[in-house]
Amino acid sequence: EEAQNDERERLFGLIEELVLWENSNDAEVLGRAQAEIAASCGGELPAVLDPFAGGGSIPLEAQRLGLEAHACDLNPVAVLINKAMIEIPPLFAGQRPIHPDPDKFADLDEWPGSEALASMSTRRLLNWVTDLDEWPGSEGLAGDVRYYGQWMRDQAEARIGQLYPKIQLPVEHGRGQATVIAWLWARTVPCPNPVCRATMPLLNSFALSRRKKREAWLEPTGELSDGIVQFRVRQGPGCPKEGTVTRSGATCLACGSAVALSDVRAAAQAGGLGSQLVCIVAEGGRRRVYLEADPAHVHAANVEPPSDPPSGDLPFNPRAVTTPNYGLTKWADLFTPRQLTAMCAFSDLIAEARQQALTDALAAGLSDDPTPLHAGGAGAVGYADAIAHYLGLSIGRLANRSSTQCFWDTGGGNVQQVFARPALPMIWIFAEGNPFSDSTGNYLGSLEYLLNALERVPGRGKGHGRQLDARSLAHSGLKALVCTDPPYYDNIPYADLSDFFYVWLRRCLSDVHPDLFSTLLAPKAQEMIAEPARQGDWDSAAAYFEGGLRQAFTSILEVHDDDYPFTIFYAFKQSETDEAGTASTGWETMLEGLLDAGVTISGTWPIRTEQPGGLREVGRAALASSIVLVCRRRPAEAPLTTRRDFLAALHAELPEALRHLQQGNIAPVDLAQASIGPGMAIFSRYSRIVEADGSTMKVRDALTAINQALDVVLAEQEADFDKDTRWAVAWYTEFGFSEGSAGVAETLSKAKNTSIGGLVRAGVLHQQGNSCRLLSRDELDDDWSPAGDDRRTVWKVVQYLIRELETGGEQPAAELLRQDGGLADPARELAYRLYHTCERKNWASDALAYNSLVSAWPELTRLASKPPAGQTDLGLGS
Repeated sequence: EEAQNDERERLFGLIEELVLWENSNDAEVLGRAQAEIAASCGGELPAVLDPFAGGGSIPLEAQRLGLEAHACDLNPVAVLINKAMIEIPPLFAGQRPIHPDPDKFADLDEWPGSEALASMSTRRLLNWVTDLDEWPGSEGLAGDVRYYGQWMRDQAEARIGQLYPKIQLPVEHGRGQATVIAWLWARTVPCPNPVCRATMPLLNSFALSRRKKREAWLEPTGELSDGIVQFRVRQGPGCPKEGTVTRSGATCLACGSAVALSDVRAAAQAGGLGSQLVCIVAEGGRRRVYLEADPAHVHAANVEPPSDPPSGDLPFNPRAVTTPNYGLTKWADLFTPRQLTAMCAFSDLIAEARQQALTDALAAGLSDDPTPLHAGGAGAVGYADAIAHYLGLSIGRLANRSSTQCFWDTGGGNVQQVFARPALPMIWIFAEGNPFSDSTGNYLGSLEYLLNALERVPGRGKGHGRQLDARSLAHSGLKALVCTDPPYYDNIPYADLSDFFYVWLRRCLSDVHPDLFSTLLAPKAQEMIAEPARQGDWDSAAAYFEGGLRQAFTSILEVHDDDYPFTIFYAFKQSETDEAGTASTGWETMLEGLLDAGVTISGTWPIRTEQPGGLREVGRAALASSIVLVCRRRPAEAPLTTRRDFLAALHAELPEALRHLQQGNIAPVDLAQASIGPGMAIFSRYSRIVEADGSTMKVRDALTAINQALDVVLAEQEADFDKDTRWAVAWYTEFGFSEGSAGVAETLSKAKNTSIGGLVRAGVLHQQGNSCRLLSRDELDDDWSPAGDDRRTVWKVVQYLIRELETGGEQPAAELLRQDGGLADPARELAYRLYHTCERKNWASDALAYNSLVSAWPELTRLASKPPAGQTDLGLGS
C-alpha cells in the first residue's frame, strides 16, 4: 500500500503540473505525460472518443496529450467549434502565413493590417517581418486569419462606418470628439393611461456605473419631448435602488400609473414595443464617459434594415426563451436595424476574404488541389476554407456582443454578452456596442479572443470533428476509449439557443460546410433532452430522454475499447423530494441508462472543473466540481442480492468513502453529488437487487438510500465535536440564528450535557428573558483569541474563521487556523455538516458561507503551515 501511495503521489504531481495554465503547451511536461500514457498502454495509444463533445474540451485535451481525438455532436455549431480546435490545426501546422509579406512596404504603418501588429508577441513580429520559417503550431494560420479579419474590419468600416458617428465631448471631459463605445437603449411601450399618452420607458435599473468613486446613473428630468421622457446623467452616489419595471409590473415616469406586466406584454405583442436612447458611453482618457442621449445619434441609428436578414422563428420554450412574450418572435428581432446591417456586412465579407485568401495561397505556392476543407482538402482551396471557417466563428462572437440581448455591465463597464447565462430572457435596457471602437464589443476584440485560443491549441496529431447522433455510434466503425460529459436531463435547451449563432454561421459558411448547414435551423427533434415544449408534456419528455440515454450508452459500449475503463463527467445539482426521501432526477435518469446498458461503476473521482467567479456564482452556492464515474462493462456473472444486503454494504462502505472525499476537500455543495458515486458503485456491482416483494430495486430508491446514509454519516461525525458545539448544531438545525424559547434551549442543553449559562459564557448563546438565540458572526468578540479561551468550541472556530475570511481574507483566517490547529479537522467536518443543514433548509446565504470556508481550506492550511512573521522555520526569532 505504501508503494502504491508513493506511485499515486508521483502521478498526481505530474497532473498538478499539467493543470497549470502556463504549462498548457510546455513540451517537457507534456512529453513526460505522454511517456506515462504510452507506458500504461503498452506503447499502443488508444483513440479517445467524446460522443457528446459540445464545446470540445475533452477531445482537445486528449489531443494535447498525444492521443487521436474524435469529437461527435449532433449540433452543427458544436461541430464547427470542434473542427476548429482539433481537426483543422493539424492540417496546416507549422505553415507560414500566405498573405502578402509586409516586408515589401517601406513603412509598416502603410500595411493595411498594421493595427493588428500591436497585439503581437516579439517572436511573432520578428517572424512576420523577416524570412524566418519558424511558425510553430497554428501561429501561421492564426496570422492569416488575423490579417484577413483586419481586412474585413477595414472594408466594413469603409462601407458602413458612417452609421457609427463620433460624439462631441463636453468641456468637463476635455472637449474634442470621442469614439462611442456603446449606446444604451431602454425598451418602451405606450402608457395605457388615456390621459397620459406618453411613451413609457422600461428600466430595470437607473444605474450606469457602480464602480467605486465612478458612480453614474440616470435621472428623469420630469420633461417630455414628443411624449418621450427625458433623462440626465448624474455622477456620484444617489442612484435609486429600483427601476421602473419589475417581475410584477411597471410604472410610468410621466404620470405615475402602475401597469401590470401582463398589460406590458399585451402592448408589446400588439406592436407597441419600441426603444429609446437613454445614454451614450464614450471612450474617455482612462475611464468611461457617460453622456445624455443625442438626437443626431438617434437619427444615425434609424436606418433601413437589410432586405435579407437571417430567417427563422424563435422556439417556443417558455423556460429559456421569453422574448416572444413581448412580440420578438424571429431571430432577426433580436437585433436593431443598425446591428443587422453591420452583421450582414461583416458576414458577406467572408466570401470576399476567402476568395482573396485563395488567390494569395496559390501565389504563395500552396497546392492547387481543388479538394475543399469539408472533404479533407489541405491545399490552397482547403486553406482558404479554413480561414473562412475561423472568420465565420468570429461572426458568431460578434453576434454575441451585437444584439439587443446584450446589457451594460454596470460593475465592469462592459457590453455583456448575450449568453452571460444560457437563456434568452427579456432585456429591458440593452447595450448596442460599436464594432469599430477599440473597447468592449468591437469586432477585432472578438476576433483576437478567438485567435489567442487558436494559437494555443495543440495543432498536431489527428483530430476528427463530426456531426453524429450518439445513438448511431454502433455504425460509425470507431473503436476508442470513451470519455464524455452526457446531457443533463432538462437543464439547457442547447439546440434552441444555438440557433442564435446558427442563422449567422449558415449565412457565411454554407458554401464551406454544405453538409453542416443543409437545414434552415439546427436539428432539434433528435436532441437528447427532456423538453416538454418539444415533446408535449413532462411524462413524454422524461420517457424520451431516458430511452435516448439508454440507447446512447448501449451504442457507446459497442464502440468502446474494453481494454480501458470509460469515464463520464457529471455535475447536476437538481434534486426532488417526495414521501420516500430526496433523489435527483438528472442523476437517476443518467444512472438508469448506464445500468440498463450493462455498465458497472468501478470508481468515482470528484474533480474541480468549474472556473471560479462569474455570473453563475452570484448569490448562490454553485457546483464547483464534476463527479467522474469510472465505468466498465458489467460481468455476465454479476450476482444477485437483496435490499437488506445492499443497505448493509452501503452503511459499511460509504462512511470511509465520504471521509476520503472530505479529506480531499471536496466543496460541501458537491458532497451530496459526490456521494452518489461510491453509493452507486455498490449498487451497480450486482446484476439485480431484489426488494422484499420480489421486484427489482429502482435507481431512485438507491439514490434515496444513499442520501439517507449521507445524513447518518454527517450526524455521526458530531461525536468529534465538543458538547457546546453539539448543542449549537442541534439548535441551529431548528432555529438557525433566529430566536427560540429558553425552555427549549434548557431541555436541549440537558440532552447535550451542557448548560445555558455555560453556553452564554462560552460566547455561543445570547439569552434575554425567555428568548435565546445563537450569536451571529457580527456579534462575536473582536478581541477573541483561541489561546486565551478556556472554553474553546468547534462552533466558535468555524464562525470566527468565516468572519475572518469574509472581512479580512485568507491571511487572517489562516493565522486563526494556525493558532487553533488542534480543532482544524473537526472544524472542517462541522462546515460540511452545517452546509448540509442549510441546503435542506434553503438558507442560501449561510450555505454560501460554509461552502466558501471549505473551498478555501487548502489555501488556509498552506498559509497556516508557514511560520509566523518574525520566525524562521525552526521557530526561532529572525
